[in-house]
Amino acid sequence: MKMPTLPLLLCALVLLNGVAESQGTRRFCPRGWSRACGRCFKYVSRHLTWAQAERNCLYMGGNLASIRSHSEYRAVQRIMSHCIHNLPSVWIGGSNAAQNNVWLWSDGRRMTYTNWCRGEPNNHGRIEHCLEMNHGGGKCWNDLNCHLRKPSVCVLKDRRFWCRGLRKRWFWCRG
Repeated sequence: MKMPTLPLLLCALVLLNGVAESQGTRRFCPRGWSRACGRCFKYVSRHLTWAQAERNCLYMGGNLASIRSHSEYRAVQRIMSHCIHNLPSVWIGGSNAAQNNVWLWSDGRRMTYTNWCRGEPNNHGRIEHCLEMNHGGGKCWNDLNCHLRKPSVCVLKDRRFWCRGLRKRWFWCRG
């Protein structure tokens, strides 16, 4: 293994196995989810439309991912890179389908952080209302036709975690 890759691998392992301690309770993301920036994310490789991807995330107890900061964006990219050793373009939870030029996350929150590619969002052909990340060489954001099929990234709602109490019993808890 090359030396510069080792620190990145260790960082990814720390992200994937991150644990917070609070009053004797250990918080974990459910199996198949990865912890980053205090939230649980999951890369979904199945190619779905934006609406299908959102429904899939809802079924798993989350939404398409909302990205709140550049450090969280990089953390999600590290999770993807660890899972598939690549950074394909994927659906995340941004959409302006309800009203042009007003981008919201699928969990209802306004966007406070953005990472648009140069000249985006441009609503090319007046049919681009959904958000993909890792677009092009800049790995930035692009608005895209919602009916295209792509992999996606989900985030659990309400910072839900699996917790393990002092008696080693598992239960759902909030972060």
